[in-house]
Amino acid sequence: MAAYANWLLEAAERYGLAIHAWVLMSNHVHLLLTPDSDTAVSLCMQHLGRRYVRHFNFKYGRTGTLFEGRFKSCLVQSDAYLLACQRYIELNPVRARLVSDPADYVWSSYRCHALGCTARMWTPHPLYLEFGPDFSGRAEAYRRLFSEPLEKKLVEDIRFAAHTGLVLGNERFRSEVAQLKSHA
Repeated sequence: MAAYANWLLEAAERYGLAIHAWVLMSNHVHLLLTPDSDTAVSLCMQHLGRRYVRHFNFKYGRTGTLFEGRFKSCLVQSDAYLLACQRYIELNPVRARLVSDPADYVWSSYRCHALGCTARMWTPHPLYLEFGPDFSGRAEAYRRLFSEPLEKKLVEDIRFAAHTGLVLGNERFRSEVAQLKSHA
């Protein structure tokens, strides 16, 4: 996973992506990104996928593809849904029963947000920075977010948006995005 994380950082820097949240699992990855351009995410994932597949195939003496189809993504409404997505991502190892506390999973951004660990690829989102003027206040407020579970409907909405590529947000936001797409 260290190699994947390193190549993710390299690709994010190359294609202009800020990485706000992540969890690297043995069979999938969740990322919360802000791109500098419309093509940044696709280019980054193509680059990363090619590099990782070559490494994996060489290491394990295999050939062929590694991933099932194209990566899945969705546009997220920042103010209402971004922190929910971030919690969804960082709670993935807990839902998978790998750990009981997200702080115990080292391949996640939770430790940066909640505990003060550093990671070169971490760019705190402006909404996270609004939690307080200093790290200690932000970390405490962030940990409080995790005292309540995510609502089941919200988890379903996040999964649906990610798997279908639809927009995750309220009705007004979805309508605004649809209008922008129709004028493009």
